[in-house]
Amino acid sequence: MRELLQNAVDAITARRSVDPDAPGAISIETGPGRLVVHDSGVGLTEPQVHELLATIGRSSKRDEIGFARGEFLGQFGIGLLSAFLVADEVKVVTRPAAGGPTTEWIGYADGRYRVAVATSERAEPGTTVTLAARRGAEQWFEAPTVVELARLFGALLPYEVRVDGDRVTSDGAPWDGTGADRRAALVGYAQDMLGFTPFDVVELKSPEAGLIGVAYVLPFPANPAERVTHRVYLKRMLLAENAEGLLPDWAFFVRCVVDTSQLRPTANREALYDDDLLESTREALGAQLRGWLVRLGTTAPRRLADFLAIHHLGVKALALHDDELLHLVDRWLPVETNVGRMTLAEYRERYGEIRYVASTEEFRQLAAVAAAQDLAIVNGGYTYDSEIIERLPRLDPNIEVARLDPTELATRFDTLDPGDELALRGFLSIAQQALDPVGCEVTVRAFDPPSLPAMYLVDRSAAFAAELRATRDRADALWSQVLGALDQPADTRPQLVLNHRSPLVRRMTTLDHPQLITLAVEGLYGQALLLGYHPIRPADAALLNRSFLGLIDQAVPEEKA
Repeated sequence: MRELLQNAVDAITARRSVDPDAPGAISIETGPGRLVVHDSGVGLTEPQVHELLATIGRSSKRDEIGFARGEFLGQFGIGLLSAFLVADEVKVVTRPAAGGPTTEWIGYADGRYRVAVATSERAEPGTTVTLAARRGAEQWFEAPTVVELARLFGALLPYEVRVDGDRVTSDGAPWDGTGADRRAALVGYAQDMLGFTPFDVVELKSPEAGLIGVAYVLPFPANPAERVTHRVYLKRMLLAENAEGLLPDWAFFVRCVVDTSQLRPTANREALYDDDLLESTREALGAQLRGWLVRLGTTAPRRLADFLAIHHLGVKALALHDDELLHLVDRWLPVETNVGRMTLAEYRERYGEIRYVASTEEFRQLAAVAAAQDLAIVNGGYTYDSEIIERLPRLDPNIEVARLDPTELATRFDTLDPGDELALRGFLSIAQQALDPVGCEVTVRAFDPPSLPAMYLVDRSAAFAAELRATRDRADALWSQVLGALDQPADTRPQLVLNHRSPLVRRMTTLDHPQLITLAVEGLYGQALLLGYHPIRPADAALLNRSFLGLIDQAVPEEKA
C-alpha cells in the first residue's frame, strides 16, 4: 500500500511540476480479491513503460524520465514490484499527460509480462494499477484493511486519497495550523495517535534536513533503558512508527512526530539511515529541546518544577555534559539531605561547602548521627547525583565540594574526661580482644543521639580492601592471585564507636564479668552492622550467633547431667 501510494504521489508531483493547476487525487477501489489504485499523475508513454516496467526493479532510466529528482518519494519499478508479494497478476493502464495513446502493461508473479496499446482509451491522463490477489492473501484486499493501511501511510499526504469514495487523508499535518487552534490540534493529534495528553509540546525544525514536526513531552516517567522511538514521515508519507536515532539518548522523555524531505531511509524504507546528516539533525533537535528547558526555567519555574518531578533523570543526564543545564539542576532540582529536601543552591546558601556521600546505604548509616552533630550531608547515591555535585565547581570555582568519609564523623564526637578514660581502660581491653578476630578497633566517645549505643565506621580505603579480600576469597586461583597483588594493608581499621551517652553502654562499662562484657560488645557490634546497612560477612555472622548463644547461656545455664 505504501509503495503504490508513493508511485501515485510521485506521478502527481511530476505532472504538477509542469502544470501546477493539474488535478491531484488518488482513488482506491476494493473488491473480492481485487485492488485498484487510480491517480491523476503524469502517466507514461509506451516507450517509458518499456523502459521502466520491462526492467522492473531497475532504475537506470529514471533520470531520463524524471523520477530521480529529490521531490519524489520512491522508485516506480521497485514500488510496483512489491505488489507481487500479495498478487499473482498486476495490470498497469497509463495515459501520458504529454499526449499519446493509453498503454497497458500486465505482469505475472512468474516474471512474464506483456505491453500493448490499451483496448480502451483512459478518459484522463494518469495511471491505474490493478492487483489480483494471490491465493491465501485475500485478507489484505478486504476494505477495512485497505482503509486502515491507506490512512496509516497516507493520512498526511498533500493530495486527497479516497478508499471506496471515503476520504482517508486529513486536512494537513498537526503542525500546519495557525493561531489559537494550533496547540489544540497538536495536543489532539497526540491523544488520537500516541495515546496520551502531553505535558508540553515543543516544535522542531531543521532546515538542513528539511524537517518540521513536534516533540511531545511525556506526562509520565520514562525508563532511560527503553528504546526511544518516534513517528517519522518522509515527504508526508509515513516511513516508520518506531524510528530510532532521531534524538540524543538523553532525550528519552519525549516522543516525536516529524516530516523530513532530506533524511535518507534505509534500504527497506522502514528506518532512517544513520549518516552525517542524521547526526547533525540529532544535535540540532537536541539543542532545541535543551533551549526549551532553559526557557522553562526562566519563564515558568513552577512548570519546570512539575517537569523535573517527572523527568529528573533525563535532565540530570544532560546536565553531566551541559553547563547551562547544570545550572538549571543546581537551582531547581531538589536533592535529599539529612536536614530535608532542598536544591543544591539552597544547600550552599545555608551551609557553604557541599558535603555528600556517594551511596544511599552510606547516607542511611550516617544521616541521623551527622544531623545530631550539626553536619548537613547530601545523599549522592541516586542516579547521576554524585557526578552532578562533583561538576558544580565548573559553574563557579568558589563552590567547594567534598565527599564525606565516615571516619570523619568520629572527629566531631566529644572525647571523654581523663578520669572516665582511665576508668574504662579495663573494659576497652576486654572489648578490643573480643573484636580483634573481625579486625575492628573499639573506641568510646560521647555523641548524640543517646538512643544510638554504637556506630560502625569504616573509611573508604578500608572498605575497598575488605571488598577486595571478599572477592579474592570467592575467586579461582588465578584471579585470586591477581587480586592479591592489588591488596595493600589499610592504614586504618574499621571502628566500633561506643556512645558514652547511651544508658546501655554506661551499664556495660560497669560490668565486672569479662565474659559478659565480651558477649555484650559482640552483640553491639552485630547491631551496629545491621543499623548501618553494612554487609554481614561469615565471620560477623558467627560472632553474632556466638554472642546470642552466650547471653542465653548466661541467662539460663545448662543443667549438669
